[in-house]
Amino acid sequence: MEPRTTDPEPADEPDCAIERSLRVLGERWTLLILREIFTGTHKYADIREALGVAPNILSARLKTLVSAGVLETRAYREPGCRHRDAYHLTPAGRDLRLVLAALQQWGDTHRPRPQGPCLLRRTRSTGRPVDVAFVSEQGQAVGLSDVVFLPNTP
Repeated sequence: MEPRTTDPEPADEPDCAIERSLRVLGERWTLLILREIFTGTHKYADIREALGVAPNILSARLKTLVSAGVLETRAYREPGCRHRDAYHLTPAGRDLRLVLAALQQWGDTHRPRPQGPCLLRRTRSTGRPVDVAFVSEQGQAVGLSDVVFLPNTP
């Protein structure tokens, strides 16, 4: 994933990338909306029905995701109806597949359902199971206990 080149950060932007990310993604409904879009639900009414989310919350979360460049709108029109917007992932949004998969993997391990996972992570090409992991520059999986977060000080 190539880093995005951006304008200088506004004065109120936190240094921590996790905190900056949570400003866009930190609401429960946001991640569930993204899950629906990843699984092929793009229309407002269909997302609302799938999640049972209040319309004001859904509208606010979609607006945040569009303004942050995670989603884009595409107009569509069903016969006899006015134009409406469908919501689709941008490249930044597609990169969140890893984040959602990591949350899912954690939940399946530490908060499992008796009947098993509701979604499976598989490769498109072979259908084989995949796990989310840290990977070294050489392409090797690195165990969680071998990963540390260090301050980036000049």
